[in-house]
Amino acid sequence: MDAELQPDLERACAPGGEAPARVGSVRPMARSDLPAVARLFSRTFRARKGVVAPGLEAYLETVFFGSPHYRPENGSMVHAGENGVTSAILAVPMEFSAHGRPVMARLLCAFMADGKDGATGAARLARQMHAARQEMCFSDSSSPASADQCLAGGGSVLPIQSLEWRRAFRPLTAAAIACGRAVPVLRSRAVLAPLGWLDQAMRRRRPSIRPPSVPECRTIPATPDAFFACAAPMLFRFPVRPAWTREEFDWLVGIASLNRSLGELHVRIVLDRGGLPIGAFLYFGRKGREATVLNLLCAAGREFDVVGQMLSSLDAEGYACAGGIAQPFMMNAISRQRWLSFKHRGYFCLVTRHADIKEAALRNDIYIGGLASESWSRLLTDF
Repeated sequence: MDAELQPDLERACAPGGEAPARVGSVRPMARSDLPAVARLFSRTFRARKGVVAPGLEAYLETVFFGSPHYRPENGSMVHAGENGVTSAILAVPMEFSAHGRPVMARLLCAFMADGKDGATGAARLARQMHAARQEMCFSDSSSPASADQCLAGGGSVLPIQSLEWRRAFRPLTAAAIACGRAVPVLRSRAVLAPLGWLDQAMRRRRPSIRPPSVPECRTIPATPDAFFACAAPMLFRFPVRPAWTREEFDWLVGIASLNRSLGELHVRIVLDRGGLPIGAFLYFGRKGREATVLNLLCAAGREFDVVGQMLSSLDAEGYACAGGIAQPFMMNAISRQRWLSFKHRGYFCLVTRHADIKEAALRNDIYIGGLASESWSRLLTDF
């Protein structure tokens, strides 16, 4: 998530067009900066002049200072100008495994600036994000302006991960939920209840709406511990993947669970006929409404079975629709589904000075997204 900093940022970043230097510096964000950063976030993303939503400061502290990997040098950065903090990049450190070696990456969650002074500071912050300076930085919700800056700085845009898939199980209800983002009354019970009755009639007349279950596979409820146990062997085929130590994984699940606007956090395991796990998925669910899939994993070669069984089980649980970030290794399986659509969700940008990480990303030999992205953040849905 980032602010559109044009046209001031374009002038500040253009060759030969750097704004005159001002008093101030780029430095790690400190806890004492949180009130100013909360105000900056509210002005930039919520059009609130000095009004900070209740709980925002506390949430910023929890997310951006709470990671077990947090150190000042791998966290958020601010530019302090003449008028205090006028620009900032909010970042969460996440450990990855890259070709067998540990890499401390940074998830960039918000790039924001206020006014001309802020644009100057943002230009200085943007220069810190150039590929030559970074182990690995990524963002899954970048604007076109930030995607251009990423490419100019030696980074890459991952086109498939920039998409979101959406599968409707109850099409009329799903359409009302989607339109309800702009017209909230469409998400009211008074509207959704009669649409639900019409959806039942549609499902009887058009059986293709209902995703079929996969023979000899079944889905069982599970705990985050079970998902964690499945993750390592199912992620091993990706040369670049989240390292997910137990401490970091537990922290990510705990922080994701705070996003109640997306519903409750659930885990499901997909078993084959012998009872062996062949897949696992972690998702938010709002009963009778949406299922937001954070992470979907499977054993190599079982993509069709796991995708089909996941969608069948979410349908059986009564959701109107399901959606999640697109992943290259799942595209063939997910694209075969009926009543499915894709939409652009924001540019997924990656910056690294390591050629082998960049090459792996461009070959789609990377697993990234879900807990290893901003999808769980309340900054996208609340405040």
